[in-house]
Amino acid sequence: MSKSDAQAQQIAALPVRWDKKGRLRVLMVTSRDTGRWVMPKGWLMDGKKPWHAAKIEALEEAGAVGFVSDQPIGTYHYKKRLSDGSKLRCEVTVYPMIVEKLKKRWKERKQRRRHWFSFSKAAKLVNERDLTDLLTKLAKKPEKLTVFEDDTQTTFSRAS
Repeated sequence: MSKSDAQAQQIAALPVRWDKKGRLRVLMVTSRDTGRWVMPKGWLMDGKKPWHAAKIEALEEAGAVGFVSDQPIGTYHYKKRLSDGSKLRCEVTVYPMIVEKLKKRWKERKQRRRHWFSFSKAAKLVNERDLTDLLTKLAKKPEKLTVFEDDTQTTFSRAS
């Protein structure tokens, strides 16, 4: 396989919560290099399950603490710019996260900003078409966002 055909695997957390008005929100962070809005993401970690690595990324990049499902909600692709100027195609597997709290002090707080957005607004802010599609689908059908905790199932849906 040539370098141009290579594809790396990454993981991301999709941190969500209900706001005080009963609306489902997604937490986004800025990237360190360009300042564009992204989801907390990173590389797979040796000895860690992918959803556990996503939980670590959410804590380090956004200061988000909560439950991350072991069931992915989808994938998206993007081209990561490497230090030598080349680009590497990455496939990112996305794991939903129920945010219980946000830390005031977290590892990358001086390198990133974080903000809660509606799914529709987040879909307009990201650059990756696959991620835009995923966020748009969730904006229209939040019940598709299902998280398993122990033997119970939590489904996000519009407040009645």
